[in-house]
Amino acid sequence: MKKILKISLLVAILAIFVITIVYLYNKSKEKPIVYQTETPFKTNIIKKTVATGSVIPRKEIEIKPQVSGIVEEIYVEAGKNVRTGDIIAKIRIIPDLVNLNNAEARLERAKIAFDDSKLNYDRQEKLFKQGVIAETEYQQSQVSYKNARQEVDASEANLELIREGVNKKSGKVTNTLIRSTINGMLLDIPIKVGSSVIEANNFNAGTTIASVADIGDMIFQGKVDETEVGKIKPGMDLLLTVGAIENDTFHATLKYIAPKGVLENGAVQFEIKADVNLKKDQFVRAGYSANADIVLQRADSVMAIKESLLQFDKDSTYVEVETAPQKFEKHYIKTGLSDGLNIQVISGLALKDKIKIPQNIAAK
Repeated sequence: MKKILKISLLVAILAIFVITIVYLYNKSKEKPIVYQTETPFKTNIIKKTVATGSVIPRKEIEIKPQVSGIVEEIYVEAGKNVRTGDIIAKIRIIPDLVNLNNAEARLERAKIAFDDSKLNYDRQEKLFKQGVIAETEYQQSQVSYKNARQEVDASEANLELIREGVNKKSGKVTNTLIRSTINGMLLDIPIKVGSSVIEANNFNAGTTIASVADIGDMIFQGKVDETEVGKIKPGMDLLLTVGAIENDTFHATLKYIAPKGVLENGAVQFEIKADVNLKKDQFVRAGYSANADIVLQRADSVMAIKESLLQFDKDSTYVEVETAPQKFEKHYIKTGLSDGLNIQVISGLALKDKIKIPQNIAAK
């Protein structure tokens, strides 16, 4: 019995030893590498640079008052379309006390002079009719009387303008009614009823009553880094992507590149402007942020491969093409335009060729 147990134990140990040897041998054997392949394809390759900016109206006007005062009424609200001459707001004039006092004093002096001139004119008229004085003296008194009456009228009109911003002769409240100077949309009305406003003058730009712009004529205004500005020129096509409008792009034409750069965050930026081609009846709000892809070069419907498939031999470029199952040979190729992902193949490949994916790429 003991002999059988010894034999069984030896057989078990031998079996374990053999199994271990076989396992280690199989594990040490290298598995054959199976390379994956890709084929060339037809595509459009676009080389571009990106500019960040916003879409703004080409022509945006700030409406300023011609008189200082208090906003009495606002007739429109932001977002409404207006035409030239449409009334936006009304200003109630708060007259300057010094100017008001001077105007009242001028009117009183004019009335006194007028009364004296009228008395003299009436007296000279009687004497002229009696033949006592010459016609020349009568005409002089008549001219003085008319000038005095004109001065009274002018003083009254001046006082009315200071008090009300309008006089009886004009019949138009041109100073107190704020009107649009262009056709467009009201983008903003920053004032409210009761707000104090200052007129535009030589020393002050004045209070903005409203901003008006033609939103049918928009431009892209952005900035390009100094490393890219040398690659662009007016007339180039831009593809705009507006952040607020999903799944849609706009075409634009580059019109302006600033001759001088501005240092921002350690890099020199150059301003650019481009005309935006809006689609019919499409509304784009002023100030939308946008990215502009500036097309530097493009090649349509050309044979291309992924740029990661390229391998290099000194100054030459090649790919490994499958000639038999898992058998590859070098094919030197001539490349063209690249967009960073795909690269144009000018010669050296056919669409049916299978290109080996390098092991370091396939492992990713």
